[in-house]
Amino acid sequence: MDPALPPEAEVARVSRCKAEATPRGADDVVIAADTIVVCDGKILGKPKTAEEAAAMLRLLSGRAHTVMTGLTVLHGDRVYCHTEQTQLHFRALSAREIARYVATGEPMDKAGAYGIQGGAALFCERIEGDYYNVMGLPVCRLYAELRTVAPEILEGRA
Repeated sequence: MDPALPPEAEVARVSRCKAEATPRGADDVVIAADTIVVCDGKILGKPKTAEEAAAMLRLLSGRAHTVMTGLTVLHGDRVYCHTEQTQLHFRALSAREIARYVATGEPMDKAGAYGIQGGAALFCERIEGDYYNVMGLPVCRLYAELRTVAPEILEGRA
């Protein structure tokens, strides 16, 4: 990712690159996504170490942040690319809670060092937007775009 670009544009670009790198036939539909967490303008991807995961969680503790998922759908010459955004509010986390959560290993493969569908469900006080976006795939937006980009897939004509 290029930190010089706005996060919402960059995450969409990354998802499009993933989609375009996927081998496909003329009738295939390719769906690609990439998710980041943004807090105070800082992009939080997947932590590389337990220490980095703990630092990310300390940053998010007691604060609001944005989860952004770039979503790309390719079908023939039709291309759809969008960034879905969801606001989350974490309650204040204790050092012990952070250490215990990091010790589970769950944060290590997740943007922002947490999985809302796992142990971090206990951290979220409020969510504004698509819950599935926070998990990494904005399902409602995907369905809406498939209706436009590849309606025959949804209608069983493929």
